[in-house]
Amino acid sequence: MRQRPTVSCREYYCYKLQVRDNDRSFLLHIGRLLQQYIVDMYIKIETSRLEFFRTSDMQNRLRNEVYNGLLDSITQGCEIGVDIGKRVILPTSFIGGPRDMRKRYMDAIALVQRYGKPDIFLTMTSNPNWPEIKALCLPSDEIQNRPDLISSIFHAKLQVLRDELFKKDIFGHVIAYTSVIEFQKGILPHAHFLLILNQASKMFHPEAIDRIVCAEFPDAHSNPYLFSLVVKHMMHGPCGLLNPTSPCMKNNCCKYSYPKDFSDSTRYGTNSYPIYRRRNDKHAIPIRSALLDNRWVVPYNPYLLAKFNCHINVEICSTIQAIKYIYKYIYKGHDKILYKLLENEQDHIVDEAKNFQSARWISPPESAWRIFRFDLNHVHPSVICLPIHLENEQVVTFAANQSLYSITNNPTLKKTMLTQFFHINKYNSYAQKLNCLYVEFPEYFTWHTDSKEWEPRKKKEVIGRIFSCRPSENEKFYLKLLLMHVRQPASFKALRTVNEITFTIFREAAQMLGLIESAILLICVLKKLLLI
Repeated sequence: MRQRPTVSCREYYCYKLQVRDNDRSFLLHIGRLLQQYIVDMYIKIETSRLEFFRTSDMQNRLRNEVYNGLLDSITQGCEIGVDIGKRVILPTSFIGGPRDMRKRYMDAIALVQRYGKPDIFLTMTSNPNWPEIKALCLPSDEIQNRPDLISSIFHAKLQVLRDELFKKDIFGHVIAYTSVIEFQKGILPHAHFLLILNQASKMFHPEAIDRIVCAEFPDAHSNPYLFSLVVKHMMHGPCGLLNPTSPCMKNNCCKYSYPKDFSDSTRYGTNSYPIYRRRNDKHAIPIRSALLDNRWVVPYNPYLLAKFNCHINVEICSTIQAIKYIYKYIYKGHDKILYKLLENEQDHIVDEAKNFQSARWISPPESAWRIFRFDLNHVHPSVICLPIHLENEQVVTFAANQSLYSITNNPTLKKTMLTQFFHINKYNSYAQKLNCLYVEFPEYFTWHTDSKEWEPRKKKEVIGRIFSCRPSENEKFYLKLLLMHVRQPASFKALRTVNEITFTIFREAAQMLGLIESAILLICVLKKLLLI
């Protein structure tokens, strides 16, 4: 294997932060300076990436324009590609950016559309006192000054947790899930999981919930280890009258609704988490200068709590109707605040890269996590995004010095996922036998970017998602409606044809099929359920 003659800055800093046998690194034991070093180095890495997207030649050379726009430009006398197009500010390829987080959120919602609402919401928070972290620290080290260990050990624990959830199926068989790693100001790194179980594993009875979630103290005599972990990791507060200055207080009330009410048995709530069993056993434990009982216990799974020795909150979320807000919560991104005063709004140019950088808060554990190049998100199954466009209005990417006549006469540039979907439906017998919708097509075919062709898929489970489209986009919105309901279309014309009548616009075809009334009804229902 040929070795590279150079390494990137990230790879070099990753090498410097590795813990090795017979540790003699001075860098890893300089106290708070290590925190500053890791943050500064990652800021340098991220700043260079932002500068690339803001000022690189790629931004100056490449333009995106719909195909019709190219033709219009030619008739107006434009000869060079630099004369037309639009500027890309901060694309989805920038990990952690607003477009990237929006895309991942939409991918997660696509799982819900395909497999149904999530059943379990699990949050795991790093424990700086894990024995694995302490074993690698010198006696002179303070744990908060070793963000490299906090991040790397937390990453290793997450791999074990994923094995428990997705290989050992401790909650049942998970058919789809999404996970997000978060780093917020003043909070240890934590991971959110939203799990969708198969039909046989879903919890239809309170007894099934009690087998997974507990919200009470365990018996201190029969299980002293688990009892100590609940006291240490799974107690909320005190807040309310016991501590009015608690960070969770908002308008003189706990925003998490603690203390909860006592309940002799578990029962389903109304558009909320279940009301877990919290029996009034007249038993209270002195915790943080207050006596706390079962009403203050954060729901947990005994097996996972005992195994991982950290805060690991497990909630049943299958009864929540407004699941959109759960996904928005986990995809909200890093802590940020940004404001700007403008004298003349018309002269204001939006710079997403600058806005992202100005509002950024970076903690030492996040810096170490990104330097180590650990994943921030997981989605299973993978989601393939499917673009849509009107006829001859596909996006074309070209170099600034390229002749527009060579662009318009290049048939490969005209190929898109949608046009080739039509083509393969028309000429491929296998595709005709499948009789797929556009959104179902990636489950059986894979798209090759270089050749711009669909080929039969051999392995790997995926689902498709059509890019979002608003009713205000008129014909494009109605095109999406038709693609979501018409199977095996062979052309744009075929989508506009209903009962052997070819309509001039997609709206008329959608109206003839009754799709517009159905879409309006669906929007009304979703608004009623607070989903949009």
